[in-house]
Order: sequence, then C-alpha cells, then structure tokens
Amino acid sequence: MAARQPDRAAIKIPRGRKGDGRIDYLTLTYAELEAETNAWATRLAQRGVRRGDRVLVLVRQGLPLIAAAFALFKLGAVPVIIDPGMGRRSFLACVERARPRVLVGIPAAQLPSHIFRRAFASVEIRVWVPSSPTARLEGRSAPNAGLVATEASDLAAVLFTSGSTGAPKGVCYEHGMFEAQVRLVRETYGIESGDVDLPMLPIFALFGPALGMTTVVPELDPSRPASVDPAKIVQAIMQEGVTNSFGSPTLWRKIFDHCLEHNLTLPSLRRVLCAGAAVPESLWADASRVLLHGRLHSPYGATEALPVATLVGDEIEFRPERGALLGRPLAENRVKIIALHDGPLRSLAEARELDPGEIGEIIVTGPTATREYDRLPEATAAAKICGKGQSPRDKDQAAAGGSLGTSPLGAGASAPAGAVWHRMGDAGLLDDKGRLWFCGRVAERIETAFGTVHTEPGEQVFRRHPEVVRCAVIGLGTPGTQEPALVVQPKAGVADQAGLARALRALARSHPHTTAIRKFFFHPEFPVDVRHNAKIHRRTLARWAAGARAFEPADGS
Repeated sequence: MAARQPDRAAIKIPRGRKGDGRIDYLTLTYAELEAETNAWATRLAQRGVRRGDRVLVLVRQGLPLIAAAFALFKLGAVPVIIDPGMGRRSFLACVERARPRVLVGIPAAQLPSHIFRRAFASVEIRVWVPSSPTARLEGRSAPNAGLVATEASDLAAVLFTSGSTGAPKGVCYEHGMFEAQVRLVRETYGIESGDVDLPMLPIFALFGPALGMTTVVPELDPSRPASVDPAKIVQAIMQEGVTNSFGSPTLWRKIFDHCLEHNLTLPSLRRVLCAGAAVPESLWADASRVLLHGRLHSPYGATEALPVATLVGDEIEFRPERGALLGRPLAENRVKIIALHDGPLRSLAEARELDPGEIGEIIVTGPTATREYDRLPEATAAAKICGKGQSPRDKDQAAAGGSLGTSPLGAGASAPAGAVWHRMGDAGLLDDKGRLWFCGRVAERIETAFGTVHTEPGEQVFRRHPEVVRCAVIGLGTPGTQEPALVVQPKAGVADQAGLARALRALARSHPHTTAIRKFFFHPEFPVDVRHNAKIHRRTLARWAAGARAFEPADGS
C-alpha cells in the first residue's frame, strides 16, 4: 500500500482539540507509516528480536500497536496479543502459557513483569516504548529494513480469546490465514482504498492499513468500552468523513441513541460492521434512521474463525423460535450443523450431521479457520475435527453424484480432503435456504426433563420489551432437571419489578418455546465481556440467581 498510495493518509491519532473544537489528529501517510514500521523493525532487531520469536505486545492502541505489529511481521517474529482487561489472574496465566521471549511494552506494562516473575520467566528481552499513543521513532530506520520471507503455513501471531464462556485460549494464526482474512473482508464488504475506517476494537485497526483505508483511531478506552462518550465518536465520524466502522452492538446502541436524541444522521458511513453478540431488532431498525447512505452488517465468526457468515440489514428476518439470523456463509467457507456432543470428535465421520431446521452445533472449515490452540492439546482436541473420513451424508451425496458445495446442509464451497473443522461452540441451525441461525452458546444451554432449551430463541422474545436493557435465559438446578428462568437488566427508573415480571410472563405465554419460563430475576448490571461489552456471562448469572429473589407471577394476574 505504501508503494501504491504513498501520499494517502494511513492513520490519524487524536491528540487533543483545536481552538475551534475540532479534533486535532497526528496524521501519517502510507509512506510515513512505512518508515515508522521500518524504524520499529530496526530497533527491535537491534535489541535482538529474531525470526520466530514470540513477542508479547503491551502497547497503546493506535500508532504503537499498528507499527509494532507490522514491524514484527516484517521480522518474521510472532506477536502475542492478550487483552489485559480479562483480569489479572487470567492475563498472567495466558502470559505464562505463551512463553514469550520478548516483551514490548509501555512502562505500566513492564512493571508487572518484574513483580509477577513466574508468569514472565520466559522473557529475555524487554523493549520499553513510550506511553503516548502518538510517539514516533522516525529517523531511526535501517536503509535495508524489509520483509523476511515467510510461508503461508508459518505461525504469524497468537491471539487470545476473550474467555467469555471459559478460560482464555491462545489461537495460532498462520500468515496464509491473515492473507485470506484481508481478501474475504475486502470482497465481502466491497472495501476500497479510499475508505476511511474507525475501528472500535484495537486489533481490528490492523485491517485498515492492509486494506488501504485511512484508519481513524477512536477516542475510546479499550479496557472500558462501555464508558465511551458517543459524542466523541460521532464527531470523529462527521469530521473525518468516516465510511467504515466496526463495533459491538453495545457501542452502536449508545451511538445510535445519541444520534436519535440529538436528531443527527451519519451520511458518510457506507457500512457499519456490528459483531460480538447478536444484533437486537431495535438496532437494525434504528440503523436505517441514522445511516442515510449506508447499511448495517453483522459478520459472524470468532477469534478461531473469522469471518464465517454475514448478514446485512435489508436481509434481516425475525423468527424468534429460530434464534438470531446470521446470514449466509461466505463462499469460501463450508458450514455444517452437527448433533450436540460434549466430548472430542476425532474425525468428521464421528459427527452426525443434522437436517435443515434442526438445532445442533455449528462447525466450519475454510481459509481462515484456525487449526489449533497454543500449547493446549486438550482444548484443540475438543474444538477441532479432522476432515479425514467423510460423514455418512457426505458419502451418500458423493455416491449420488451430488455437490457438497450446493447442498443446503453444508453451505459454502466443498471442503478439501483433510480439512480441519472448527467447532464454534455455538448452537444453531441451517434453514432450507442455506441461511445460518444462532441459538446460543452450547455451554450455556439448559437441559430440562423435557429436552434442551437454548438461550437465544427465548431472549429474542423478551429483548423486545421496551423496559428491558439486557436479558438472559438461564437454567436453575442440575442439568437434566433444570428449570429455565429469565434474568433481566431493566432500564433505569423501572421501579415496579413485579409489574414488569407479569408483563414478561405474558410475553412468555405468547410463544410456545418460552411458555416454560415462569421465574424472573432482576439484576442491576449484567456481567459482560470486556472486549465487546456485549457477551453476557450467563453461568455467572445462574450462580447469582440460585440465591436471589425470583418473581413468579400467576398466570392471568
């Protein structure tokens, strides 16, 4: 990109306000960003960073993160990216397991490496970097700073999951997977080099330079995304003519609410990518009121496989009994729904593929589906399925001369022999049109005496109530005899919880799949993940509800 468009703005980092109130940005062109990454690569190489080294990156979002990551790619080193907001214990466990040789960090990150020596025992080299998000190293580049030759199968980075339904795990990304991600994102969303991007998740800022966009760094604390001031985001979008942005439903809810309250629209935005949790119906509706010339998209995926499928606003369909529509799998992916199975599956032949409309676990293979977790063989065995050996249905289709690529049971292109399938950990279904639906996390399903209850179809019903901010279907008791219940985070100012419980019970009775929900709990603020501020920790809520007061309104009251 630096060769193709050297004078185009590559990155803009906020550094205060001008006299007229406009945001003051430090702006680097692609040529300047190339020089900056070369300077970083030179400094890191001089400090002893070598090809294949694992490098724990603990720097500020914006220029330091982008420059450090691309410098490490140039050296053939492996960035290790861990979300520090996951909590100290989990963070230290991730560091200890990753065993980085190098720590590149700001002073506040260097200090814990001396206090918690066991977790950082593998670190041999410490590279201190300034805390400022606009600090530059220009002028220190070696003239021959360039790319180290790498293969598609070489380890490129270790990116850690958020740990929303379990312990965080390091995901091994290969260079070919990153290349495929860039290609799929560009082709799926029609991204062009003239686009202006505002990524509200720091790691997604790496896509902008790779896609030729101008990256505008948002005024947002990534460790506390829910505290964002939507006025600052809206100002950045309007001032810089932002055309593309990524953020969670929680963040876009705050931004759209601000726009609607102040009668504002965002005419420059052509596409908003909203992910991290199911997009609620109200957000789809409000997008059309705020995005005059753009559309809301919801890409589906996970750290282990992204993107898998995508949905755009004018394709949305609400069928609560099915859960949340995720859209169609991307053409290069292959998706199946298999029967729920709690243990490892050594090969695809051991999985039972389900028919359209049946709820099971979503599995995917494709160019961005990762192959393993870092130094966690048991977790890899539990989440990956070897493609060797066809499933019975695949054999039947092959015998009949059918194409796997056109079957609604396996949306997307045919999987190559020996492909690795990733178990998404999500329950879902494929409909007769080949569209994918999300029914909740497999680990959060409720096992009753009458069968399995999944969270998302029920939450789709209750989420529509105007006094509900968040809601979570949980299970009370022991799996096999659990009772489904609902925990609600009501809007501020709702005083009549008994009345709200009666209204929610009436909603429950209006849908066959929610009639068994009779107990309602009220929680002032849900526990959610730090990364997106959208994934609800339902098992934490279930433990809380075991000792909390439940409202159980009588039918007809």
